[in-house]
Amino acid sequence: MTAVRLPQGLPRRLPVRQVLCLVPLALVLVVAVQHRSVLAEGFGHLRSAEWPWLVVAAAATCLTWVAAAFTRQGAVVQRLPARRLLATQFAAGAANHLLPTGLGASAVNLRFMTVCGVPLARSSAALALYMLAEAITRTGLLLVLLVAFPDALRLGGVVPSSAAGPLLFAAAGAVCVAVAVLLSVRRLRTAVLSFLRTALYEARTVHSRPARALALWGGSLAFPVLQAAGLTAVGRAMELPVPPAHMAIAYLAATLAVAAVPTPGGIGSVEAALVVALVAAGGPVAVATAVVLAFRIITVWLPLLPGALTLGALMRLKVI
Repeated sequence: MTAVRLPQGLPRRLPVRQVLCLVPLALVLVVAVQHRSVLAEGFGHLRSAEWPWLVVAAAATCLTWVAAAFTRQGAVVQRLPARRLLATQFAAGAANHLLPTGLGASAVNLRFMTVCGVPLARSSAALALYMLAEAITRTGLLLVLLVAFPDALRLGGVVPSSAAGPLLFAAAGAVCVAVAVLLSVRRLRTAVLSFLRTALYEARTVHSRPARALALWGGSLAFPVLQAAGLTAVGRAMELPVPPAHMAIAYLAATLAVAAVPTPGGIGSVEAALVVALVAAGGPVAVATAVVLAFRIITVWLPLLPGALTLGALMRLKVI
């Protein structure tokens, strides 16, 4: 049997997986070019900051990936490979900043769990449980801090009081429309009920194991605490005249406010919300803006390229 040779001069086709591995790098380049002015200004602020506090902020950022790995493991009964799980969280962070908020990390983690042998229905339920636990702990932490520091945010001079009514009305209208669509479409209603049954079963199974429950809720609490600590450290590095607890409240309030905004990684919306929250906490506009830009450089832009490279490597190795 003779081997078939390709005619000379014809280019060889690259495998689809190799091409997909290059997509994250291309997206990083596109996003960096689009936000080059923000990058330049952010790096300029970093040069004038106190570096020991910046090291603390960078360390807190690195620990958020560990917290995310604990939470992901806590949301599923099956044991996941620890090193690959941690690498996946680092890569998921990059994917989350390149795609609409939440979709990038969700897709990466869903693919990782299915490759590890977790059925799709259970992987989706684990993903929903992770998001629910993260939302509950973030909201609960904010409420506790607001009770402890009721005067931390002074929104009266920043957000018009007349805007609260329309925002609540729009949120209530969106919920009513979603419920109406769910009740009127039979297939959608059946699919949602089936998913809820699977999710409830997985939640009961996870909470029947103390180690999994501790990882789920401990990691969910540690994640926003570490993020808020990173912002507080950057604020101290740039001498923002706002108490650390107030900066933490500002961060939690801002991130909850933009959670539903479908922008890649919250880029643009998170910065604006954080500046508004820090100003509401008593910070000068110029310093608050500098702190936010420096904070986003540390938490988003510096890990973006290595995160994209890790994502490409995981795709090439068929980990995801």
